[in-house]
Amino acid sequence: MKANKYRDHYAGKLRNNDVGEKVRVAGFIENIRDHGGVIFVDVRDFYGTLQVVSNDDSIFDGLTRESSVSITGTIRKRAEEDYNPRLETGEIELLVESIEVLGKSKNVLPFEVMTSKEVAEEVRLKYRYLDLRNPKVKNTILFRNKVIRFLRNFMEQEDFVEIQTPILTASSPEGARDFIVPSRKFKGKFYALPQAPQQFKQLLMCSGFDKYYQIAPCFRDEDARRDRVYGEFYQLDFEMAFATEEDVLEVGEKIFYETFKEFTDKEISPLPFRRLSYKEAMEKYGTDKPDLRNPLEIIDLTEEFEDTEFRPFRGIPVKGIKVENIASKSNSWFNELVDFAKSIGMPGIGYFKVNEDLSFAGPIDKFLSDEERQALIDKADLHAGDVLFFIADRTKALPLAGEIRMELGRKLDYLDPNKFIFCIVKDFPMYEWSEEEEKYIFMHNPFSMPQGGLEALEKEKKEEILAFQYDFVCNGIEMASGAVRNHDLEIMKKAFTIAGYTENDLKQRFKALYEAFQYGAPPHAGMAPGLDRMLMLLLDEESIRETIAFPMSASGADNLMEAPSEVSEMQLREAHIKVRD
Repeated sequence: MKANKYRDHYAGKLRNNDVGEKVRVAGFIENIRDHGGVIFVDVRDFYGTLQVVSNDDSIFDGLTRESSVSITGTIRKRAEEDYNPRLETGEIELLVESIEVLGKSKNVLPFEVMTSKEVAEEVRLKYRYLDLRNPKVKNTILFRNKVIRFLRNFMEQEDFVEIQTPILTASSPEGARDFIVPSRKFKGKFYALPQAPQQFKQLLMCSGFDKYYQIAPCFRDEDARRDRVYGEFYQLDFEMAFATEEDVLEVGEKIFYETFKEFTDKEISPLPFRRLSYKEAMEKYGTDKPDLRNPLEIIDLTEEFEDTEFRPFRGIPVKGIKVENIASKSNSWFNELVDFAKSIGMPGIGYFKVNEDLSFAGPIDKFLSDEERQALIDKADLHAGDVLFFIADRTKALPLAGEIRMELGRKLDYLDPNKFIFCIVKDFPMYEWSEEEEKYIFMHNPFSMPQGGLEALEKEKKEEILAFQYDFVCNGIEMASGAVRNHDLEIMKKAFTIAGYTENDLKQRFKALYEAFQYGAPPHAGMAPGLDRMLMLLLDEESIRETIAFPMSASGADNLMEAPSEVSEMQLREAHIKVRD
């Protein structure tokens, strides 16, 4: 290191070969311990912790924990019985000659730094600079740095060019609420923070760049949840010109496989990842984000109950989930599942157990005919000891079955924490019907190319039109989204017309793309792996906020900077804004 007046060695890097050397170190007072009149002080810097002692304990008078200090002294060997194997510096200590307090800390800390992860999140985020001194928290941020560096090196080796796109841009209807920024120079007009660099990366393809990427900040006014932060998040955004869907999927597979192989010892899906259509994912797993660690699949039993005497199942979709060899589970085990079903809006959950003679045990059985029993045995491939669960609902049978499937997976310990199982879900519907808006809306990304092009838009039923859209999923979490982009202006106009936009709307809201597509736009495609979600899985963190240096709280407040906050009347006037009471 380069020595200066504060330090000539890093405290955490000192070792046995430094014994006898006079050194100057700097760091924070981690602990002050009085052992029967003998005082030991621990000093922590970025690289580790070093024990400090003195022949005159008065030199430590007035020191407070977490104060920043510069200490001069001589490194000496500890007595063998005093070694601390938990520290890399545990065989040495610093015999102090002088201490200079550089920044004095308050006597009372808001929490113990070394156990900060056990403190309420609101308090941790308010004093985040103290929380980040905790080596466990700090190491998470250092890990983030390593992953970003790895991703950048990977993309450069694949001949992608890193390009930064604007943060202040125009508002765009891309699926989430915009953060809007009032303009001082243009009265009554607003900028917006980008939900993603979507239009800019497409414009880069129109500009003749072949492969673009960036570690891109994205801003969306969406409520936080376990795998989504409020406000701001980051993604590895990339786009490829003259590229097909398969070209992008192969790059995406390599990104996830190589990154996870580099940073985890857990089992990772081999290449190529399993590929599912959206329809298959929904029908088998009840979600477009299937957790494939769970081997259970949903069975459609609607036809088998079409003419049943059991009226709650007649004439509505009925889904089944077969679980092998659990008939011997206790009544309380099954009652817990019934309670879970009620918690997600079901009246309960029907099921029967399969006896040794293949007869059924359960309240539904008495309503079944012999033909229905045999049909269920054949359809679900039932054997003695199996249990067949039923989920019936006129509109929500599949998503409810998906939730029951995952609860069964949790209860049966199918979700192996030592596996990362990836899949690609593709062929999403281009549109979905919105009851609220009473029209068809884009289901996924409005800039996607419809499969079949203009002909499909003109001739197929709207709900049957598929798009070249794809998601990467790992352990039930969406890790990336992407699409082959719509680069043809005539197809784009028709696609937006179906979603209720006029050509004039297209010109106004997406003016740059509308114009650029009239100057020889190349076919292009891309995707955007979520950086924060990758880190959450690799670090095995329960909350995605743990992976970010200065995250918003779950409520969307910045407890550290106290944002959002009021601004001055002058600032409001300059931005042409009046706040009503």
